[in-house]
Amino acid sequence: MKVGIGRAATELGVSRDTLRRWEAAGKIAVERTPAGHRRYDLAQLRGLVPHRTPTERITLAYARVSMQSQKKDLKNQVNLLEDYCLDHGWEFEVIEDLGSGVNYRKSGLRKLIQRICDGDVGRLVMTDRDRLLRFGIDLVFAMCENFRTEVVIMNVSSLEDFEDDIAEDILEIITVFSARLYGSHNDKNQKIIERLMDIAKELAD
Repeated sequence: MKVGIGRAATELGVSRDTLRRWEAAGKIAVERTPAGHRRYDLAQLRGLVPHRTPTERITLAYARVSMQSQKKDLKNQVNLLEDYCLDHGWEFEVIEDLGSGVNYRKSGLRKLIQRICDGDVGRLVMTDRDRLLRFGIDLVFAMCENFRTEVVIMNVSSLEDFEDDIAEDILEIITVFSARLYGSHNDKNQKIIERLMDIAKELAD
């Protein structure tokens, strides 16, 4: 049976990019329609990757803290995720991350997104939605929906934890903003830097 790239990716539980990489590497033969659209032989593809439903794919548990001083909190978070996944009988892996919730370049987050886009992840589990990202998380959730990745949020974070994380994110934004203004001899910029540093000290207290 010959199908398009979207149907092939969905049937096999892999991403479209994965199919394109297989084609570029010569692993699979791809036919082209007169209009240039790819057509895949499902029987051939299933010989490379057994068909898997979302529930048969791996569960990824994602844990994050903002600072090195919170390593104990990270361990507690990991323990909660492990217990939760074990209680549900899921095959799982834990991805640990260190960095602000406004940082989109964290190594763990990038690994998580790549795994989802490769079609390897059937379920994403977090203690709280803000563990993943502070802003823009709905885009990640839309990506999960596209790749048929279920999102499970335990909602165990306290209000105090949330407020602490917000304060840490604000501190990071202030630090980055101040660094960009640093070195300027403009009196107005210097006053802004001084005010930002005052705010940072207040947040740290």
